[in-house]
Amino acid sequence: MRKVIYRQFGDESVLEVTEQAVPGIEKDQLLIRVKAVSINPLDWKVYGGEMKLMSGSTFPKSVGIDFSGIVEQTGSAVTRFTAGDAVIGVLDVFKGGALADFLVVKESDIAPKPANISFEKAAALPVTGLSAIQIIDQLAAVSANQEVLINGATGGIGVFAVQIAKKRGARVTAVVSTKGVAEAAKWGADTVIDYTKQDIKLLNRRFDAVIDLSTTLSFNQAKILMKPKAVFVTTLPSPLTLIYSFVNNLISGQKLKVLIVKPTIEGLNTLTNLAEAGLQIVLDKTYSFTNVRDAYREARRGKLIGKSVIVLD
Repeated sequence: MRKVIYRQFGDESVLEVTEQAVPGIEKDQLLIRVKAVSINPLDWKVYGGEMKLMSGSTFPKSVGIDFSGIVEQTGSAVTRFTAGDAVIGVLDVFKGGALADFLVVKESDIAPKPANISFEKAAALPVTGLSAIQIIDQLAAVSANQEVLINGATGGIGVFAVQIAKKRGARVTAVVSTKGVAEAAKWGADTVIDYTKQDIKLLNRRFDAVIDLSTTLSFNQAKILMKPKAVFVTTLPSPLTLIYSFVNNLISGQKLKVLIVKPTIEGLNTLTNLAEAGLQIVLDKTYSFTNVRDAYREARRGKLIGKSVIVLD
């Protein structure tokens, strides 16, 4: 089978497609034939060496966190799935390994694929969808009638964060590029701001939650946009930010929360239910397995609407 690995930290040039044996499974594991894998910013942060404290520095390493596929084989202790089932899943966010023809998982890593969407769209759900749920429901604890600002609302997480915040009854202000204005409005944002035409730091408004998904707004910059008891959420989990958030949250009413994605089976099942109920999933572009380097180069440049996905043929 084919598998993408890297033997040192670096840019996309370190990624290589190798031939390996199809892995065997133990009694509590399943073998999945992978159909599609989504691209996440965390991928290049890990293979670029930015997250080595979490990922370690032992090589070779693998790439790809969330995926869709078909159950190929099940261990004797597996009870929830059988061969032929279509599934979505997520691997250890700092180890990856989804970019392969086959992968091994446990039942807790996967959930049934929503029947009403393609394998490509299904692969785009787990990491960004779980991130959006964690941000909206846990870190920001968004509730009805709250004012929520989402900076970077047309990225992978933003697509879902806007929709889920609206489902919780919030009034959502989405900050996007010019090409994302119509899309954000379509997802339900109450107010859409084109950051190329308006500086959000000059807004004469205060929010209950400020969610920065574009990593262009610092906590200190966001404070002027926050109510006295508001929450700021960032998706950059650096050790320094984690320490600062701990100290700040002891003494300040304006809280700093850091997203560290924690996949759960409950979260995956919630995503499946949301997708079956009409959650919009937006794909910017799909790539073939052989174009993995180009896929990551283009995704890293940003300016995407939604997610990019690698399709295994």
